[in-house]
Amino acid sequence: MAQLNVTNVFMKSNEYHSFQSSVPLKQIIVDDNGVKVWRFYDTGARSNTSHPIICLPPACGTANIFYQQIVSLSSIGYRVIAIDYPVYWSAEEFCIGLRKFIDTLRLSKVHLFGCSLGSFLAMKFAEKLGNKHYVASLFLCNPFADTTLLKSPFTPYAYFALPSLVLKRFVLGDLPLQFVSITQANSLDFVVDRLESVTQKEIASRLALQYHSNYIKFPQRLQSIPVTVMDTFDDATLAQTVKDDVYKCLPLAKRAHLKTGGYFPYLSESMQVNLHLRVHLQPFDKMNS
Repeated sequence: MAQLNVTNVFMKSNEYHSFQSSVPLKQIIVDDNGVKVWRFYDTGARSNTSHPIICLPPACGTANIFYQQIVSLSSIGYRVIAIDYPVYWSAEEFCIGLRKFIDTLRLSKVHLFGCSLGSFLAMKFAEKLGNKHYVASLFLCNPFADTTLLKSPFTPYAYFALPSLVLKRFVLGDLPLQFVSITQANSLDFVVDRLESVTQKEIASRLALQYHSNYIKFPQRLQSIPVTVMDTFDDATLAQTVKDDVYKCLPLAKRAHLKTGGYFPYLSESMQVNLHLRVHLQPFDKMNS
């Protein structure tokens, strides 16, 4: 696995240590046999009128990758929930699990902040359940709407048998490890370090979700849901055809473009991302005031 020779300012920052000491990692079980354990951070104001923000990580990310959103947004009154979901081998199975997770927390509707694979799963969830139930809005970072446009040297069914080290090398293989800014290098290093805690089965299932042939079959179901699509101009991991496909799928979506930020802008350019999130959520603040 690639290693970056940088001093990681994120893990050593006062903000991250404050997050670790003040926001506990919780877990709940959403099935009868006790297998599907969801781990999550949950902080911020509880309100009967405002909807919480659920953060869905990319295939190589863990829930604490969103610590800067958790700290910033919860400090101004938003409830933020960042999740590590258990092993699911299909998007449909994941959607059932997410519905059970939301029901267990007794939430009526939620905003979904999805990143890469997380954005695809957020769209699949909204496609399945629509805006009449559960989904108040979508905020999608570096999204894709059709997994067949992504490239993998393995079949989706091979991930189950591959060792953890091979899977982690593969999931990090497309990420730029050279010619990036210091903040982007630190964000990559943070993700590499956090990925060590992900099990073989967990990473295998995420890669199967990302590369198993699937797409948004009913994009018309998403058109009545408020959506913001955020892209970074310097992210080389997604081809322009992938981005164009998302715009075609979500023609009414608002667009938030970042000049820099790379694959993990919520780490490397967190202030800009948090600002775009606040702009996205502002109409709901007015509705609830």
